[in-house]
Amino acid sequence: MDPSDLRSWIGRTDARADQVTPAPIAALAATLDRDEPFPEVGDPLPPLWHWLYFLPIHRASDIGSDGHAERGGFLPPVQLPRRMFAGARFWFNRPIRVGETVTRRSRIADVSCKDGRSGPLVFVVARHEISGRDGVAVVEEQDIVYRSGPVPGASPPPPEAAPNDAVWQREVRPHEVLLFRYSALTFNGHRIHYDRRYATEVEGYPGLVVHGPLIATMLLELLRQNLPSAVVTEFSFRAVRPIFDIAPFLVCGRRDTATAARLWAADAEGALAMHATATLA
Repeated sequence: MDPSDLRSWIGRTDARADQVTPAPIAALAATLDRDEPFPEVGDPLPPLWHWLYFLPIHRASDIGSDGHAERGGFLPPVQLPRRMFAGARFWFNRPIRVGETVTRRSRIADVSCKDGRSGPLVFVVARHEISGRDGVAVVEEQDIVYRSGPVPGASPPPPEAAPNDAVWQREVRPHEVLLFRYSALTFNGHRIHYDRRYATEVEGYPGLVVHGPLIATMLLELLRQNLPSAVVTEFSFRAVRPIFDIAPFLVCGRRDTATAARLWAADAEGALAMHATATLA
């Protein structure tokens, strides 16, 4: 794997248009067990729900053995078996509204390689700008990490304890139907989220992996539930430790100042799985 070849992907661009239709919004609300009216034209899209659009629609013949599209195209052809959405940063300039036609312009902002405890790692930063008639609505920077497969007998890194000062807290019991429905809504074919045999026997996980974007969405939904009038202008999250469907987990948070909130997810052992910050207007 030649790092210079991978870095040649820096600056590569892509553009797609989509319409913000109401059915996926209603379907995600049902998946998250929210009792909400069917969306109407003009209703604002909640933060992060733009992930319901610009779906990765690849032909069946272009799908690899892990359920992802074959490497190459917009993302660089990294030849490492595990791919993870490790974190992201968002700037919400204005609401995206139901019925709006929007365009996403994407660019590979950076590619870097390094050696980790478990072998080589490749980090890719993809930047997306989503615009409508009134200009840019959302800017998103995604951190995607590629790594080698499981090493037999290797010890996982020691867990980091989750904060214990939550003001808001909700227990989530992940299950196959929840993970399947979220995979279907985001057209995410990655088999670690719904194919238990693949997840455990091929990738070496103890169960199905809960999607990082789903956890991040649940964190912001916790904030929306407890601060319904707050407007999120910025949000960032980092995945620290995977969560599996074999045990419940907690989504937690608190408002630290008038304009800042902390959010995090903790696994069943109390280890930090994801932490996030939100800037509020």
